[in-house]
Amino acid sequence: MAAAMCRALRGAGVVADVAATSDDALWMVRAASYDAMVLDVMLPDIDGFETCRLLRADGVWVPIIMVTARDAIEDRVRGLDAGADDYLTKPFSLAELLARLRALVRREPVERPSTIEVGSLRLDPAARQAWRGDTEIELSAREYALLETFMRSAGQVLSQQQLLDAAWDFEYEHRSNVVEVYVRYLREKIDRPFSVRSLETVRGTGYRLRSDGGV
Repeated sequence: MAAAMCRALRGAGVVADVAATSDDALWMVRAASYDAMVLDVMLPDIDGFETCRLLRADGVWVPIIMVTARDAIEDRVRGLDAGADDYLTKPFSLAELLARLRALVRREPVERPSTIEVGSLRLDPAARQAWRGDTEIELSAREYALLETFMRSAGQVLSQQQLLDAAWDFEYEHRSNVVEVYVRYLREKIDRPFSVRSLETVRGTGYRLRSDGGV
């Protein structure tokens, strides 16, 4: 089920990793920066309740949706009291899971409005659409993930590692120039056709989307 859910999330343009055990989940969440975590109660080593409690005790506050076939009130209370942010009972629809994930991410301390605007650039995470002014921009899933990352951190310099974490999963075999290649793809779509410059290279550090969206 985890593999099927991961395929569905990736098909919807979400960068997703799978941890088969609690031990794997614990080190993966500590090793990378995730926007949200879907945590099944029934894990083969430590159950989801204890996994959630361990993460919170360790100061890891990634938003968590607990997933289980158990629908008893006591189980829901236990999951929320362990530190989960939301609870989803099997069976559930992918559309509902995606909507709940978007809602969780918007509630993070960093402002995450339902529609993001940077200058004349506009992005709708729910519809997975982007525009420059009134012109819609066709993006691949990877390009979209990078643009969303840039727009949520407009004006900030992002390193290649931060961009890799945001748009590629653990299973991807990273090439040394893959970020450079996709930044170039983005420039060809969000800048060049509109005669603007919004994506800047900060030599020796990374890349930055101008806070004015490009002029």
